[in-house]
Amino acid sequence: MTTVRHLLTGTELSRDDLLAVLRRAHELKAHDVAVGGNPSGGPTHPASLAGLSVGLIFQKPSTRTRISMEVGVHELGAHPLLLRPDEMQLSRGESVKDTARILSRHVHAVGIRTNKDALLEELAAEGTIPVVNLLTDGHHPCQVVADLLTLQEAFPDRLSEDGGLDDLHLAYVGDGNNVARSIALVGSIAGLQVTVVAPDGYQLAAGETPAVLASDPATGVAGADCLYADVWVSMGDTDSDERRAALRDYGLDDALLDAAAPGAIALHCLPAHPGEEISAEVLYGDRQRIWDQAENRRHAQKALLEWVLRAGPFRDAA
Repeated sequence: MTTVRHLLTGTELSRDDLLAVLRRAHELKAHDVAVGGNPSGGPTHPASLAGLSVGLIFQKPSTRTRISMEVGVHELGAHPLLLRPDEMQLSRGESVKDTARILSRHVHAVGIRTNKDALLEELAAEGTIPVVNLLTDGHHPCQVVADLLTLQEAFPDRLSEDGGLDDLHLAYVGDGNNVARSIALVGSIAGLQVTVVAPDGYQLAAGETPAVLASDPATGVAGADCLYADVWVSMGDTDSDERRAALRDYGLDDALLDAAAPGAIALHCLPAHPGEEISAEVLYGDRQRIWDQAENRRHAQKALLEWVLRAGPFRDAA
């Protein structure tokens, strides 16, 4: 019996798996460009998931994740089934176990954006279909695969022979949250060197990831090829004033980019709050790849869906 593939933290991917997913994402993006450039009579999207259905559960607000997943599933030939909390019996007390069993009888995979990682883990344990993490309190692996795709595009001459990012250094500046954790965990699989720069009380736990932990922004970003920011106040955070006060010296601006390596770029997983965690000059300037990064969510997630479902070039993978 074939083992079900899940994407819960991103650490399910080996280096070979991750780099193969990234290669496929590049191919899918090239397809997208060709289709968009010649919509009549040109090439079509590869229908690698034709005839399948993918459930998409959004228990938290979403812009990029919902758009990129719903459109991406459609482009691969599958049916995206959007499930909102108020439309599911989960909101009225039905167990995760029963929900997982029902989903497994009707769809071929499920992606979920939720709070607790335990809910995601229970869905995976109780069901018989792949479960993809579209964001939890602890992890955001789909975002990071898109980030790695963006870094490959930005630094093509710095990649290892197999496409790895061993020669690149990323410094995440701000709150040591789920995105920072996933960058450290998933990025390290591809060889990326990661430093997380955060103040006391907002830093990742020592030893939980391979990242270097730092507290001073200017020294923490030294030598970094990419500086990465995220919002200071995430969904569910109730201590907004305290967070802004603690993080006020951790904004990504031109001065901080100047303290990094020559040619360093800025990334941000969005939504952004110009004037807080990133300056408007960087967000909309020419030293960033943020909008490419946002587009790359769709291409990366399409490749990940093919990987968990053993579709497309992953069809014969063990």
